[in-house]
Amino acid sequence: MGRGQINQKLSGSRISAPICQIVWTLVMYRRWQTCFRQAESEMTKDTPRYILITGAAGSGTTTLADALAKELNTTHLEADDFLWLPGNPPYQQLADKTQRAERLLQQMHCHGRAVVAGSVMGWGQPLESEFDLVVFLYVPVELRLERLKRREVKRFGEAKPEFLAWAAQYDQGSVPGRSLARHRQWLSGLACTVLKLEGDISVTDRLRHIRDAINGLNPAPSII
Repeated sequence: MGRGQINQKLSGSRISAPICQIVWTLVMYRRWQTCFRQAESEMTKDTPRYILITGAAGSGTTTLADALAKELNTTHLEADDFLWLPGNPPYQQLADKTQRAERLLQQMHCHGRAVVAGSVMGWGQPLESEFDLVVFLYVPVELRLERLKRREVKRFGEAKPEFLAWAAQYDQGSVPGRSLARHRQWLSGLACTVLKLEGDISVTDRLRHIRDAINGLNPAPSII
């Protein structure tokens, strides 16, 4: 129904011009709402709602997640913000496993779409099943430790030897926690698409691999 038809139907009655304008505005709003929903459906149909960027400390998960979130115009969330309780100094007390997963899920659902950076191994099936794409980054230990030293000095003024020692054992997996073997095992049990990127790849190239994966291509180099 066009505006002229609406005006004709209303002109025979005693409805004032302002009410006529309101009716026309409502019609146009409903049309816009329909178009918006269709566009939103098309936009999200081929774009994963939730993407996880994971890997060892120093592999570049935060940098890549931030760049990808900006490219997809969505939210970047950090798993560490939910893993640790707030404190000064930070990263001293771990949050309860159930609470950390629930809080992260709540934020993901609140935003509707998000790129999460970090490790969520052992956080539970409800969280793991939400991810449509998991990107796993592997970088040689020497390069990771070099990056971590620079990062820790910039953040805290020093790089604690115990933290660097923990990060260095990732490939061997000699202590409890995150390790290459445990990461591989966890990745093999995921139901979603897993993209594995190995080596000192630039952020630009990593983004290109992710775009290709999202588009249904298969360019991903596998680890070892």
